[in-house]
Amino acid sequence: MFLKSLSLLNFKNYREAEFEFHDKVNCFVGNNGEGKTNILDAIYYLSFCKSFFNPSDSQNVLHGEAFFLVQGEFEKGGECDKIYCGVKKGQPKIFKKNKKEYDRLAEHIGGYPLVMISPSDSILIYEGSEERRKFIDGIISQYDRAYLDHLIQYNKALAQRNALLKLFFKERRFDAESLDIWSAQLQRHGQFIYEKRADFIQQFEPIFQDYFKIISGQKESVELEYQSPLSNGDFSEVLQSAVDDDLRKQYTTMGVHKDELQFNIGGHPLRKFGSQGQQKSYLIALKVAQMEFLKQIKKVNPILLLDDIFDKLDEKRVTHLLDLVNSRKFGQIFITDTHPERIEQLLRTVKGAHKMFEIENGSIKRVWHEEKK
Repeated sequence: MFLKSLSLLNFKNYREAEFEFHDKVNCFVGNNGEGKTNILDAIYYLSFCKSFFNPSDSQNVLHGEAFFLVQGEFEKGGECDKIYCGVKKGQPKIFKKNKKEYDRLAEHIGGYPLVMISPSDSILIYEGSEERRKFIDGIISQYDRAYLDHLIQYNKALAQRNALLKLFFKERRFDAESLDIWSAQLQRHGQFIYEKRADFIQQFEPIFQDYFKIISGQKESVELEYQSPLSNGDFSEVLQSAVDDDLRKQYTTMGVHKDELQFNIGGHPLRKFGSQGQQKSYLIALKVAQMEFLKQIKKVNPILLLDDIFDKLDEKRVTHLLDLVNSRKFGQIFITDTHPERIEQLLRTVKGAHKMFEIENGSIKRVWHEEKK
């Protein structure tokens, strides 16, 4: 699977742009702020129906315009699929595959697997548990549509239960039967989510551990520790035991929305005890393992997006990463960097066929390519 072409209209800082891509490696070079990362975000839209960086669709519209269009053509299994994403301020987002609009955006997720490696990945280590849950959910949702459906329904039930708890507090009353309705919904969807997450970690962790050893060249043991309130007992009992606390705090304090994925190295939390180099290797291993896992499950090579890879990674790690990606026969790669000479030299080192796009102020200034020698 690979992305053959991309068309942008009024997307972020692009008034209008057309790209024809190489099926192996594509690089976007130019100064900071010219729009290189915006191209990666447009590709991300085609896979996930949303931005990687900005949750508000309307804020991705070019300033002064009322809408944006992102269109792309994928080649998959010998067939071509045309994907259309249209956003107009104040109206529902429109997503189409081969001119047929989806009834639900969730139907599209997983059709075109993709992995993004970005400087912002450090939030997986330093930010709260929500970021690590998103990491798990983002992978499972690409191969298990039922999981995504349960996740959507769980979040809706959670919002309703929390609203009811706030109402009870405001009106100084309590209706156990009303609360039980939403608790039952949480139990139904939450139990499914918990079991799928636990199964995923069990399958994913050995792949991750193997890649950490390859990338780091170190012997430290690394672990992914999945922690959930549901591991301590029946979900209904867990919810019931927390009702008094829920009423006091006005939100649901127990459930899979409180799950945690602990990153450990040598039996200790990575955040506190991992060196900067170990943390970088850990994050790269997570993302490359994500590619390998999706490749095994989906039987297709995911697309890899590498955003400003020299910003957080030294040249040795970048070279090692690209060597690894090439040797394991992963799929199409998109890279952004500020220095064309540096990225060209790197690609010659790993002997990769590639196409280069020089970006300036939201437009293509120059295009050139080099085939594998």
